[in-house]
Amino acid sequence: MDLYEKLAYLKGLVEGLSIEEESKEGRVVSVIVEVLEEIVENIESVYEENDDINEYLDIIDEDLSMLESDFYEECDDSFEEVIEDVE
Repeated sequence: MDLYEKLAYLKGLVEGLSIEEESKEGRVVSVIVEVLEEIVENIESVYEENDDINEYLDIIDEDLSMLESDFYEECDDSFEEVIEDVE
């Protein structure tokens, strides 16, 4: 179950308890459920933003790979060792 499904399940359980919302216990449970709803919404928002960032990073990675391959194709891979005689 995802978070929204678990929250809906919890709400159903709370409703099944038949606690009067005007009682002290009812107010506490109601506030707890409201706070959990906000937490779930914020977590889902973070997940969505994370997905967007990952997509953006994938694009950057592909672009960088293309740039590296273009750059290194133009470079000569042979190197000469230069030894400097210091006296």
